[in-house]
Amino acid sequence: MRKFWVAGGLGAGLMLCLVGLLVIGTYGAAAGLGAAGRAVGLAKGAVPAAYQSLVQKWGTLCPEISPALLAAQLYQESGWNARAQSPADARGIAQFIPGTWATHGIDGNGDGTKDIWDPEDAIPSAASYDCELARYVKGAPGDATANMLAAYNAGAYRVIQYHGVPPYRETQNYVKTITTLAKSFAAPTAPVAPSRQAAAAIYYAQGKLGTPYLWGGNGTADQGGRFDCSGLTKAAYHSVGIELPRVANDQWNAGPHPKRNELLPGDLVFFAYDLNDPRSIHHVGIYVGGGYMINAPYTGAVIRFDKIDTPDYIGATRVTSDGAKALPSGNGG
Repeated sequence: MRKFWVAGGLGAGLMLCLVGLLVIGTYGAAAGLGAAGRAVGLAKGAVPAAYQSLVQKWGTLCPEISPALLAAQLYQESGWNARAQSPADARGIAQFIPGTWATHGIDGNGDGTKDIWDPEDAIPSAASYDCELARYVKGAPGDATANMLAAYNAGAYRVIQYHGVPPYRETQNYVKTITTLAKSFAAPTAPVAPSRQAAAAIYYAQGKLGTPYLWGGNGTADQGGRFDCSGLTKAAYHSVGIELPRVANDQWNAGPHPKRNELLPGDLVFFAYDLNDPRSIHHVGIYVGGGYMINAPYTGAVIRFDKIDTPDYIGATRVTSDGAKALPSGNGG
């Protein structure tokens, strides 16, 4: 059980006043920060350590892809599960169909075999296949990365036929999903754009202060209005029209990751057993400023304020509506 530090010297009344000021200030901060800049590389902790060097290396294989984009595809396909297998017999971390693998799989680690189940072959093969598609459609007008993703979804012929991303809803949604999801894996080079829904999400969570914790709690009437950590964050953002997954480690990818010194009220803050593996995230809260969050901590406690600066703090996510919509439906809880 993780240890929490209660806001010792701050009385409940003082903390409520602080939150009120921070909620108001969120909109002022939103007006003062610029939009997120173009991101390069991977955000700290965004990709499990076992795959980080592979994604970083092979994500630069051609100009049309990036480490963050490759990470988004892999997460969308398998949720980093190297043993994933779909009903259509797509296999491994990159979800190759055996027939596609036979043509496009490569021996990424140079051990003399092309193993569809081995991430050291499958991740390089995913990058190589992306770059092959990019070469096939390089003459099509429009954004080269969008065209490559469209070719992955609909086929290169359709991209050429329609002179860019074809007018298929599924294909257009796929392009938007992957490019949006990539933002949650990228290391921003400028301040992350603030969220205008954050203040209302905090207001919701603030109204639940003092409510007893319930493992698996979603705040329903039959549960006495009680929550666990991710149930509270899901409900808070549901109140502003953003649907998050049920499980904390899936909420991690609902937007870009601001640095510790760039946190704003409303950001989700996360805690993990392994700071190099976001799939080990076990707790989440809503940042309110001043180094504090509102969270539902554990059985026997109530929803309360706690400090975020603990040894298991892995990072934060600035939730966006598009980011939440881009999350794989199969990864939610």
